[in-house]
Amino acid sequence: MDKQQKTISKPVSCQGVGLHSGQTVTLTLKPGKPNQGRVFVRTDLPGRPQITAIFQRVVDTSLATVLGADGAIVSTTEHLMAALTGMGIDNIVIEMDAYEVPIMDGSAVKFSDLIAQGEIVSQDSAKIVFSIKEPIEITQGEKRVYLEPYDGFKITCAIDFNHPLIGYQEYSLDVTPNRFAAEIAPARTFGFLHELDMMRHFGLAKGGSLDNAIVVDQDKILNEGGLRFDNEFVRHKILDCIGDFSLLGIPVCGHINIYKSGHALHHLFLESFFAKKDCWKTETL
Repeated sequence: MDKQQKTISKPVSCQGVGLHSGQTVTLTLKPGKPNQGRVFVRTDLPGRPQITAIFQRVVDTSLATVLGADGAIVSTTEHLMAALTGMGIDNIVIEMDAYEVPIMDGSAVKFSDLIAQGEIVSQDSAKIVFSIKEPIEITQGEKRVYLEPYDGFKITCAIDFNHPLIGYQEYSLDVTPNRFAAEIAPARTFGFLHELDMMRHFGLAKGGSLDNAIVVDQDKILNEGGLRFDNEFVRHKILDCIGDFSLLGIPVCGHINIYKSGHALHHLFLESFFAKKDCWKTETL
């Protein structure tokens, strides 16, 4: 883990549609100041309200991670937040002219490429991390999140779907910018055809298509070209986990082990994390 805080050296932008809203949004990343963290700015609203990307700003986790402050929200933040964390970005300003982060191709690869285009630079401030001293665990039925001490940032994830094309998958990696960009960022979000039809019936997933999600039917992948990885499903779950855990506000020095988890349980885990202050300490690298 790098010892210096990092940002980008110049503004970079992209445009896409929101997965659930279907709205076109322009997203611009700008350099952040040391110790500022990751801050969203709604440029389309009066006063340009700001929302810091931290756990205390989470207002909904039912379909995606939604942050809110001062009457404004930003939605579907997890893929962008995963890219910022995976690429080692500590401080950044994220300007948006609509409320939902663009889904792009359903993965984080467009965001990690955009960050690289912004030219990552080290800053004159030391990186501060949560160093795990004692294990922390939360369970909900079969679902489990377990965080233990580790010299670095590692994630092990397992999923188990009662579906012939998914089944049981497990993947583990030490999260570094190179490994994130190659192994995790390209993994796309996925869903089942019957779920997509139901969401559209209720006015959701207006921007969803085979261009920005893996869609699974009873016995086949509907996307032309199929999967990018044999285990793309579990890799995407790791992507989501990195995005959700980024809301701790500073990096974690520890090993996250998750089984059949999702946004809602990750949020409950972060609540438990802050309640168990004896299990971790903040440390300057």
